[in-house]
Amino acid sequence: MSPNPLRNIPSVSELLESPPLKAMVDRISHNAVVSAIRAVLDETRAEVQTAASEMTLPNVADLAERIAQRIMESETSLLRPVINATGILLHTGLGRSTLADEAIAEMTAAARDYVSLEFDLASGRRSRRTLAVEGFLKELTGAEAALAVNNNAGATMLTLAALAAGREVIVSRGQLIEIGGSYRLPEVMAASGAVLREVGTTNKTHLDDYAQAIGEQTAALMLVHPSNFVVVGFSESVELPPLVDLARRHKLLAIHDIGSGALVDFNQFGFHGEPMAKASIQAGSDLVLFSGDKLLGGPQCGIILGRKTLVEQIERHPLARALRVDKITLAALAATLRLYRDPENARLSIPLLRLLSTSVDNLKNRAERLAPQMAAVKSVVASAEAVSDVTYLGGGSIPTQQLPTWCVALKPAQWSIDRLATAMRTGTPAVVGRVQQDRLLLDLRSVFPRQDAELLSALEALGKA
Repeated sequence: MSPNPLRNIPSVSELLESPPLKAMVDRISHNAVVSAIRAVLDETRAEVQTAASEMTLPNVADLAERIAQRIMESETSLLRPVINATGILLHTGLGRSTLADEAIAEMTAAARDYVSLEFDLASGRRSRRTLAVEGFLKELTGAEAALAVNNNAGATMLTLAALAAGREVIVSRGQLIEIGGSYRLPEVMAASGAVLREVGTTNKTHLDDYAQAIGEQTAALMLVHPSNFVVVGFSESVELPPLVDLARRHKLLAIHDIGSGALVDFNQFGFHGEPMAKASIQAGSDLVLFSGDKLLGGPQCGIILGRKTLVEQIERHPLARALRVDKITLAALAATLRLYRDPENARLSIPLLRLLSTSVDNLKNRAERLAPQMAAVKSVVASAEAVSDVTYLGGGSIPTQQLPTWCVALKPAQWSIDRLATAMRTGTPAVVGRVQQDRLLLDLRSVFPRQDAELLSALEALGKA
């Protein structure tokens, strides 16, 4: 009878005494190392038991190296800093807006210490957590009241649940949008308890379509900015002022979901048709809903602006607690909003606005400076060329309007283009570009000037690997 091969598998104690794992016990923890050893030993036993023929068992040194590698991989955070060289400024996969230094400082302070989140220091009594941002939002938009929740989908669902549950909300068919992450307005509305009443057609909706749909069960008329798509050609939609007027005449709510949440006029950056929160309030909207981490350039959150009685009613709804934001988000949002009090300061300090303000000449000069330096890494690239191109804002915002840019276009020396792109993504620092016409484009529109040297270092590191 042949000996049982499982008896030759090293024990936990043997592996703990091996040099690489003994060092890890001191550096990480005994429990973490033991847990990894047991997991790998279980895998090894399973491999032995399912092997079709006799297999060579790994020795103590080989197993120890395998376990050490497993531990090192588990200790590496999956949330790695990335240089965004895609050109997409609001790249959802890469976290959308980066934050201003002022916002980062406020977040750090709030995270490090206790803060007056729901505590009035003057009176010693409990207060509302949203007071940290409400004053700024009222000042910047002219709204009577404001509330911040986890994101704009949450803002929409909470608003409808609090004000329209069991009643109809009239929306144009052309505005029943689906955006990234399977967000569908009809499904959010259904989850809120409100009843969707579609009017018009995909490409044309008239004011009379809304008027004819109004009945005893109607709670609100809702205008939704399409954000991530545009209907062109034979199309027509209802503007906000006549919709507000119709809602007033029938004593209904006028709700405006402006989507990406501009607090400044994006015409200055060459983008047209993006609604502003302040303009929506001035047009008479009872409530305005938008994101905080897109055009506003702040942390992920959803913002509800509007009439005080309505915002207070929304804030009292049980869902408000489930969707509320924490102290760190409030600190970042407050710092970002404070910058908007001076539009020029906001343009210089908020990263999204600063990247949008970067001139094409500036991008060209940087690309032409970087290209020959990257071309010198001959073991990795066959050529590096400064090229002009176009990109998009991203994040579901302004999908058809292009942004001029300059890139460094890389052609690999020996690798395939996909292997080069993968190597850049998994290197240190991680660099995410875009593959286009058999070249890897590093788009400087979304790269901060301080990262130019890091781009070159990332490429040079591949040459030394």
